[in-house]
Amino acid sequence: MAKYIELTSANFEATVKEGVSLVDFWAPWCGPCRMIAPVIEELAEEFEGKANICKVNTDEEQDIGVKYGIRSIPTIMFFKDGELVDQMVGAASKQAFADKLNSLL
Repeated sequence: MAKYIELTSANFEATVKEGVSLVDFWAPWCGPCRMIAPVIEELAEEFEGKANICKVNTDEEQDIGVKYGIRSIPTIMFFKDGELVDQMVGAASKQAFADKLNSLL
């Protein structure tokens, strides 16, 4: 079973620099973040080997949140070969995330 990648300052750049990555900026106290957590886990399984499905805990990795201007969570950012290409703020459907990933692959 594939698992999403926990991103930190140490592995963020290396993880998103190649291919397609979905990065979920979240926090444990955030209701909508917890609501989409199972969706993120399902996407990690479905896109294994095709895209990186990642999460950043904004409480623990505040510097990454500041770097990308995260003002509300959940914020989902999409990277392709290290470039930020799109983002979605707030909870969305699994299909919305999957469609965005497929359009970038």
